[in-house]
Amino acid sequence: MTEYIIFALVAPMGSFGEVAGHEWRGSNRWPSRSAILGLVGAALGVHRKDTQGQQSLRKWSYAVSVLSNNYPFQDFHTIQTIPSANIKRPATRRIALEALKSNDNATLTRREYRSDCAFGIALWGGENIYVVAKALNLPCFTTYLGRKSCPLSAPMNAKVVESKTPQEAMKHIIFPPWMNSSIQPSIIISDEFIPGSWQESFWDDPIDRQLWHFAQHQVYIAGYGE
Repeated sequence: MTEYIIFALVAPMGSFGEVAGHEWRGSNRWPSRSAILGLVGAALGVHRKDTQGQQSLRKWSYAVSVLSNNYPFQDFHTIQTIPSANIKRPATRRIALEALKSNDNATLTRREYRSDCAFGIALWGGENIYVVAKALNLPCFTTYLGRKSCPLSAPMNAKVVESKTPQEAMKHIIFPPWMNSSIQPSIIISDEFIPGSWQESFWDDPIDRQLWHFAQHQVYIAGYGE
C-alpha cells in the first residue's frame, strides 16, 4: 500500500500550456506535471527563486483523472514591442505607448483554454505528505488552474489515503455537491503503469523555473471512452 495525496481541481475554465509558440499557445485536455507541481509550490509558498524548494517538488509523482469534456476555446491578444529607436528607457508604460508610430505593427496571438474543467489528482513519493495536503487546503499563495484568469470554483479537499494504485486512490476524492458522484473518468494519465495503457512524452518536467527549462517526461495514458 502507498500513501497518496488526493484532491479535486474544478473550475469553469483552465489552460494547460503545450510547447510555447510566438503566435499560438495550445492547451492540453489535462493539467501537465509542471502545472500540478506549480500549484503545490504555490500552496506551500515556494518562490521561483527557491532552487532547493523547486527541486524538492520534482520528487512527486502524479496521476490525473479527466472527469469532463472540457471543450477548447480561444482568446486573442495583441503583443507589441516599442522599438528602441523610438524611445530609450521610458519612465512609464504610457510614455512608451505614446512613442509608438503607425508602422509599428502589433502581432495577433491566440491562447487556448478549456471550459468546464473537472479533474482528480493523486500525488505520491514526495516529502512531508501531510504538510503538503494541509497546504493545498490552506494555500500560502493563490492557486488557479493554469492561468490567473482561471480561479478554482470549489475547495480542493485534499487528504491522504492509502491505496494500491493511484486509480484506486482517486476514487476517494471528494468533489463539490453539484457534480455527479458516480461520474467516471474518460482518461487517466499516470506516472505509474496502468494495464491497457499507452505511453506518451511531454516536455513538462520543470528543471529550472527561473529560466523556464523543462525536461521530457513520459506518462501512461488509459482511455475509457467519453
